[in-house]
Amino acid sequence: MPTKTIKIFRLTALIILTILNSLLFIFSLLSGAEMYGGGIKGIIMNSPNALPWLVLFIFIFIAWKWELLGGILIMLLGIFAFFFFHSYETRGYWALFITSLPLIILGGMLVASWYLERRK
Repeated sequence: MPTKTIKIFRLTALIILTILNSLLFIFSLLSGAEMYGGGIKGIIMNSPNALPWLVLFIFIFIAWKWELLGGILIMLLGIFAFFFFHSYETRGYWALFITSLPLIILGGMLVASWYLERRK
């Protein structure tokens, strides 16, 4: 496989992960803030809801440096999120499955791009 195709594969996964994670981080940070009175105080009180997405930011940073390690961590986070939130038992099955599945697929793309680069 040409080097240009492998780079496009890797960059596509990293860019989609960064955009997706940014949106989910902002949503989780702001979505419950009104329960705490809104404003900056509400955002600060609601900030623990954004911690999983902060962890994903760290994993994405690792993936920019070491795509194999970052890809594995991102895939494991997707699998962990799927089972941690018991999405296979609750009514919110599809919402959590749709949130977890891209992490698994995009992490797999990073692992695949690493493998293809090493095989070349």
